[in-house]
Order: sequence, then C-alpha cells, then structure tokens
Amino acid sequence: MSSTPERGNPISNPVIPGFHPDPSICRAGEDYYLACSSFEYFPGVPIFHSRDLVHWTQIGNALDRPSQLRLPPDTNSSGGLYAPTLRYHDGRFWLIVTNVSGDGNVLFTATDPAGPWSDPIRLPGVHGIDPDLAWDDDGTCWCTVAGVSQVRIDPRTGETFGEPRRLWSGAPGAKAPEAPHLYRIGGYWYLLIAEGGTERCHGVSIARGRTPAGPFEPCPANPILTHRGTDHPIQNTGHGDLVQGPDGSWWMVFLGVRPHGGTPGWHVLGRETFLAPVTWVDDWPVVGEVSPAMAAPPWPLQEPAVVPVRDDFDLSELAVGWISPRSRPAQNCTTKERAGWLTLRARGESLDDSEVTFVGRRQQHLSCRTRVLVDPAEGRGGMVVRLDEEHHYEIEATPGQVQVLARIGPLRSVVASHPTAVGPVVLRIEVTATRQVTDARQGPDTVSLGVEDAKGAFVELAALDGRYLSTEVAGGFTGRVIGAYASAGTVHFDWFDYEPIED
Repeated sequence: MSSTPERGNPISNPVIPGFHPDPSICRAGEDYYLACSSFEYFPGVPIFHSRDLVHWTQIGNALDRPSQLRLPPDTNSSGGLYAPTLRYHDGRFWLIVTNVSGDGNVLFTATDPAGPWSDPIRLPGVHGIDPDLAWDDDGTCWCTVAGVSQVRIDPRTGETFGEPRRLWSGAPGAKAPEAPHLYRIGGYWYLLIAEGGTERCHGVSIARGRTPAGPFEPCPANPILTHRGTDHPIQNTGHGDLVQGPDGSWWMVFLGVRPHGGTPGWHVLGRETFLAPVTWVDDWPVVGEVSPAMAAPPWPLQEPAVVPVRDDFDLSELAVGWISPRSRPAQNCTTKERAGWLTLRARGESLDDSEVTFVGRRQQHLSCRTRVLVDPAEGRGGMVVRLDEEHHYEIEATPGQVQVLARIGPLRSVVASHPTAVGPVVLRIEVTATRQVTDARQGPDTVSLGVEDAKGAFVELAALDGRYLSTEVAGGFTGRVIGAYASAGTVHFDWFDYEPIED
C-alpha cells in the first residue's frame, strides 16, 4: 500500500528537520532544490531535492573538497559558511555563500546540483554576509548583501562594477537587516529581507520597486512573517525565500525553532527549515498559516524517501549526511581500512579540541535513540551528542571500561564509569523530549547514556539535562550533531543506528 499522503491531509512541518538553517530554494523544471548553512562543518552546504516542496532528500554537499572549503583549525564553532543563495539561471545552478572564517564571499556553479560543483570563484569586491544573486532582463547580475547593499558583478569571474549602493534596509531601527533576496515577479522587483535578529524577534519583511535598484516601497503589513511575542510552538521564524509551486501558487521556505521545556524555552536541534503557503493581495505577498501539522499542498505528493536509520559502513565513501568539524582528512577517517567498519584515528585528545576526529549526523527528532558498536582495542573513543567544543555529552570506551563524560562551559567531569567485557561494546544514547512541563525551570529533554548488555537491554549510566546542549545556553547558530569519535589511538565502528522515538 502506498504511503503517499492524500491531498488535504496534514503534513509534518518542519519539512527538513534538524540543524538545517537559512534555507534557499530554486526551481528547475519540475524539480526543486534547496541549500542550507553548514557553519564550521565539512562537507559544507547540504543540497536537497524535492518534486513536491514537502518531501526532501539530501543529494549531496556543494562544498565537498578541501579546495572548495578552507576552514582553518582555529575556526570558531558557528563560524565558517553563512547563508547560501541557490539559483538556477541560464541552464546552470549558481551558489553564492560567505565563508566568514576564510575566503569571504565565494561563488560556485554546477550543471547537476548533486555535484560536482566548481572550485570557488572569489568575490573580493563583495563585502558583507548573506549574498544573493538576481539577473535582470538584459542579463545583468546583481549581488545584494546584508545591510542591505547591492553591487553589479560578473558571476563567471567574480569581478564587480561600480560602488555598492545602499537599498531599503527594513523598519527604521530594526536590528540586523539580513538575508536579502531579490525577485522579479509580475511588474515589480521585490526585496525580501530578514530583520530583528535570528532569536525570538526574528521576522521577514518585504519591499517593492520598479527596478532592481529601487527605490523600494515597504509593504504596509510588514513584517509579513514573525512569531515574536506569541506562544506559538514554532519560534524565531525568519530568513525566508520564495518559490512558485507546480500549480502556479507561491510558497515560502524559512527557518524556525521548536523550543521545549519551561522558561525561557530551549531549542536543541538548531534552526530548521519550514514551509508556508503565500497568497498575493494588491501585489503584496501574504504568508499563510505556519503549523507543525500544516495542510498539504493541493497537488499530488511524492512517495516519501526512505532514509536509512542504520549505516553499516559497507560503502567506500561515507554517505552525504555525515559531517565533521572543519575538515575530515582521509588518513583519520576511512571505511577502507577494515571492511565494513568505520575507522577513526585520533587527532585531538578530546572533544574539547577543535581538531578532534569526529563524524556525526544532525539530530532531527525531538526524541531519538542512537546506538553504535565500537571496538576500542587500539585506542579510546565512543559516541557523543555535540553542540560545540564546550557543550557535549559523550560515552567513551576503552578496553574493559566505559565512561560518561560531560562538558558544560568551563566545567568538565566524569559522570559515571562502568566495567565491560574486553572487546566490542554497544554504546547507546537516548534523547527523550519533555512532554509536560511541571516546573518553569524544567529543561527541554533528557539525554540518557549507557551500554547494552549481552541480551540487548539498555544499562543506563547517566541521565543528563538537555538544556546545557541548547542554543539558549551555549549560544551560536548550530544544532546538535550525534556521532562517533576517537580521542586516542585508532577506534573502529561496525555500525551506527539512529532512529526517532515517536510521541
């Protein structure tokens, strides 16, 4: 029996859950492609594909070679790649992004969005973050950046022409005008921006003009999207991008978060990608209802992709969803050394080190279970829930013993120890979201760490408050990543299993 949702049945929002912020979308024929920020992680800028705007499958990472993405070892967490714009023009895909820790604004092209993408075209004359690309009727390419300012460029060479000029920058006095996107729709050029900062006051506003340079008239209903000052379950809504659906309707993808727990509410998955319908009134866009279970678009939906919850590391290369902080040298991470195993060779001495050998996947569900079979005979390593170098919980194995460790800001401690048989051991982490708040100080979830016994039963060694692995505590722009690491010697992993725990 097909599991394809019927028209009118609700669909799950976010459409791309987990740490997938700053979505930018484009359409090529009947296909839709979407890119997100990746910050300090390598490979950079995940690329997704959909035929219905609802079900998305990651098909690659645009920056998957060291020649494309230079992130020095001292790159801060929440540094790296900010706010890509993805566009389809003249038979090619164009991706422009800011590397705040290296090359500044850079541009890439591809004929297939799954890759390979070109080496970077540097844009030394484009200053600012969150760059956008738009083409005029005569082929002129305009690059607009946060602030908001604009300059004409040659996207094939990176050359700029003339001085940047200031454009409309949102409401007077509004914080952080950013994420500009410029569109030609009907008889107007529309300038869409985010403002208010990417926290609870985030929002989307828009203005229109007759030319790409303006002057721009602000929409009288601005902000056209915000959840500031509300108790809506989706907060921090902003950083939007518009696209036309297959039936001619309009839609917006944007980022938001799902806070849980008591006051002030903590979000742990990072900023996620949401979808909302858009209608037009008097040539202004009106954003429709944003809901965790929104009405399905009025067209047939594709069969949802089956995403494997288990990786047995049988392929010669890692799947596209695996990411590592800053770099992933082949000599430190490979599936070719021991057939059917992931081999990690330690660089840094712990997860506090910016050069730690770590391979993880984004946590995408509020409650989930992860398991890994680790052989620590030649070293020390295990499984971790990571937000950054100063905020992580891990369970670490050495021959005959496991330890639960916690790093919370300046504090690092061994929480629990447990003897094991010498040899491979199954480590397990369960994240359980808070469902009912009984105390205003109650955290968003509980992170339980332990091992499995010979019969597969969970032996819990520690249950830790998840608020300390949240953006509200740690700061920054990223979300949790769960994965495997090595902190001494060489450690082998036979499989990694991630599965959501349903409400």
